[in-house]
Amino acid sequence: MSEPTAQPILVTGGGGFLGRAIVERLLERGLTVHVFSRRSFPDLVAKGVTCVQGDLGDAEAVGKAVVGCGAVFHVAALAGAWGKREVFERTNVTGTKNVIAACERHGVPKLVFTSSPSVISGTEFEHHEGIDESHPYPSEYLADYPRTKALAEQAVLAANSAQLATVALRPHLIVGPGDPHLLPRVISQARAGKLRIVGDGKNTVALTHVDNAAEAHLLAFDRLTPESACAGKAYFIAQEEPVELWTWINTILEGLGVPVIKKQISYRAAFRLGATLETLWRWFRLAGEPPMTRFVATQLATSHWFDLSAARRDLGYAPEKLPMSQVNARLFAYYLEGAGKALLA
Repeated sequence: MSEPTAQPILVTGGGGFLGRAIVERLLERGLTVHVFSRRSFPDLVAKGVTCVQGDLGDAEAVGKAVVGCGAVFHVAALAGAWGKREVFERTNVTGTKNVIAACERHGVPKLVFTSSPSVISGTEFEHHEGIDESHPYPSEYLADYPRTKALAEQAVLAANSAQLATVALRPHLIVGPGDPHLLPRVISQARAGKLRIVGDGKNTVALTHVDNAAEAHLLAFDRLTPESACAGKAYFIAQEEPVELWTWINTILEGLGVPVIKKQISYRAAFRLGATLETLWRWFRLAGEPPMTRFVATQLATSHWFDLSAARRDLGYAPEKLPMSQVNARLFAYYLEGAGKALLA
């Protein structure tokens, strides 16, 4: 296991949900932390974090942020099922290559990259049940997010060398108190009656509590050296126990006093609807994201859970320390008693 560096640690996207959780853990260790993001975060500055503002697509700005750092956590990315291809390319592919080049140029010894399990999700209707990291990348994708994240992941792993040790982590569906995306969107759409069960409603998925995701990143940071077992490899990160997606969603909604989802749409119908809406959005250059896309339809109807044995073996990852029962309890406490109450008002 490598010793923590005394040099500053850079976290790209350190003001985001997962990035902030990583920053907090680094601070708890007494390490100096820099955050690279489009904006500054006064609450992090108050804790002693140096916030460096810039764009991942700007190689010069990335280089300046990396100078003098002992390691980089590259967490920042453009996520989503819809958007301009060139923006996904600039942020996720060019941005990642800029981070790699800056690490190589300035002698940063380790790079921990936040990837996504969607890098193996192609155009086929395919259940991923208990698969491991040997599962190949597909030749085609239904959206630019998984496609560009796959390109970024491959670039990171290919950059692994005796001078720069790299590793990629693939946390799946990150949840927890403060989640700005997944559950707030589910709650909002359920309240508006816009959410439908896609498919037969029996698909099983793995979730990842933000604490487990952050812990996995710190474990990788500790172990990553050019000679380590994890160098140049990707790892699935998730909770130990998969859940039946729609049953879990309805359990959370019912516990929060939000109407549960009863209406269903077949996968084929949802996929066709997504294809039609994507065409309309492109033709008429409509703002925002279509209410359904082919990628979203496929993700909502298929199973996604993973063999975590490689992360256990090489990183010491132990998701059973925070089981799903505790994950659910923390979510209910946050939304019913904590800061999340405002979202239910």
